[in-house]
Amino acid sequence: MGLIKISSLGKAYKVYANRWSRLSEWLSLRKSNKHDLHWVIRDVNFDIQPGDAVGVIGINGAGKSTLLKLITGTTKPTEGRVEIKGRVAALLELGMGFHPDFTGRQNCYMSGQLLGYSKQEVEELLPEIEAFAEIGEYMDLPVRVYSSGMQMRLAFSVATARRPDVLIVDEALSVGDAYFQHKSFEKIRRFSQEGTTLLIVSHDKVAIQSICNRAILLANGSVLMDGQPEAVMDYYNAMLADRQKQQVKQIALDGGRIQTVSGTGGASVTEVRLLDANGKAVEVINSGEKVFIAVTIDTYEDIPRLVFGFSIKDRLGQVVFGTNTHHTQQALCDVAAGSRINLKISVVANIGVGNFSLQTALSGDDTHIAKNYEWRDLALLFTVVNGLYPHFDGPTRLETHIEFESL
Repeated sequence: MGLIKISSLGKAYKVYANRWSRLSEWLSLRKSNKHDLHWVIRDVNFDIQPGDAVGVIGINGAGKSTLLKLITGTTKPTEGRVEIKGRVAALLELGMGFHPDFTGRQNCYMSGQLLGYSKQEVEELLPEIEAFAEIGEYMDLPVRVYSSGMQMRLAFSVATARRPDVLIVDEALSVGDAYFQHKSFEKIRRFSQEGTTLLIVSHDKVAIQSICNRAILLANGSVLMDGQPEAVMDYYNAMLADRQKQQVKQIALDGGRIQTVSGTGGASVTEVRLLDANGKAVEVINSGEKVFIAVTIDTYEDIPRLVFGFSIKDRLGQVVFGTNTHHTQQALCDVAAGSRINLKISVVANIGVGNFSLQTALSGDDTHIAKNYEWRDLALLFTVVNGLYPHFDGPTRLETHIEFESL
């Protein structure tokens, strides 16, 4: 079983004022330093237990790729240590280890041997690798004629030809067509269910929340948050609007879920209720039932343009449906401080059985990035049951009618 243990890990690069400073340091008999250290990551600590699936997220430059290179040993740490137990397969950069002038088949042998396979084992695995990569006649052409998507297909197929104890995947899977991305994530999900320890870096919120049971948020080279994927992704979402001098707070709700509330505080959703057709507040509704979302908004400053948005999320925090008054062309203009606004939204709940939450947003445009007055996750929790229709599977209920035609 795979285990990853990171202890006080840090990576710094030397920065010289000019090339002469570098030369002076090299020639100095006293070995005096003529450089400053630029820390990419520092004092990173976490453990990943066997069978865990952990997602690493963060804005560009947060240190995600450097962290993976340190873990896989392609870069040496400046301080700290990395301990890994089990056979490791890593997919960091497209074509890493591939020779451009060798064919795909020849590169399979080289990459396989780098992963610890014998020549005979690679030969046994080649039919499976070819079948999964689906690159056809390109298997016997030089890799230099491959597209980036084809390189990713072959590299992933080799790295996952056998289930590893530890699988490490960087953003490489974001390259390529939707079909192969789906196919790859299904294989990763199966490996995770079978006991592979997974460490994945991705900006894909759906991938992180559907595959991982834990997420780590990196910021400025340090671990900012480590916890449930939904709570970490909500906090990351709040960080994207951080330049607005907003406040971000997290509140522990009953049941252990973490609510994230962020924004400048210029306006706030002060009440949210889910109502049935008779106007009664409910927490359990039927699939296909018409319900109403009643919202009260209070403003605390003059707002030139106010957009209200909401999303319905499933138990993993993935959006089932969302919209806002920018898209419906109902944004409010010149809202005065001290105003109270009541909204009533009618919704036909054609969604599947399960537990859901409502997220609300108050912004100045179609997203919260430019002007975030308030973003509130888990503003309301409710349950959907099916007491009106025949059994169905999936997150949505579609109107269907089956007709038989005699032959």
